[in-house]
Amino acid sequence: MAQNINPHYTAPSAPSKTNEENQNISKDNHAVSKRLQKELMVLMMNPDQSVSAFPEGENLFKWVGTITGAAGTVYEGLTYKLSLEFPHSYPYSAPVVRFTTPCYHPNVDHAGNICLDILKEKWSALYDVRTLLLSIQSLLGEPNNESPLNPHAASLWPNQVEYKRQLRAEYEKHQKSQ
Repeated sequence: MAQNINPHYTAPSAPSKTNEENQNISKDNHAVSKRLQKELMVLMMNPDQSVSAFPEGENLFKWVGTITGAAGTVYEGLTYKLSLEFPHSYPYSAPVVRFTTPCYHPNVDHAGNICLDILKEKWSALYDVRTLLLSIQSLLGEPNNESPLNPHAASLWPNQVEYKRQLRAEYEKHQKSQ
């Protein structure tokens, strides 16, 4: 949306942070970094390779996750990439998680946003990256059709044969475009 801005107006600058505030932010970032490093080690040592995640480059606050559809679901054998962005208030605030691989699902919109209560109001500091990825993996096979982000997928879900056909067509379309 366009904004009406006077090009000659200079906004007043925000008051600079005190040295104490900067030290608190630094301590908070260190605590979050330690937590994320610990979670990374747990993921690396876990023999279950159906979920994984690693920092994107050197930035410990931005990760790339991977989940594979669980056996016995229409997602079996499909692999999806996700982006995870951790706020500086993590683990007291949920990370922002989105599918980067297009995911045809009742609770995932076309931009990759996920409707999952533990990413919003049901978030707990007790959750970790592995728990979060396992929850998303579980959501694939057990959607909440009561609050769909993709109404078309939600309407097809009861007919698993037709749903799987549409899912595979969408997945293959993405694979061919890469």
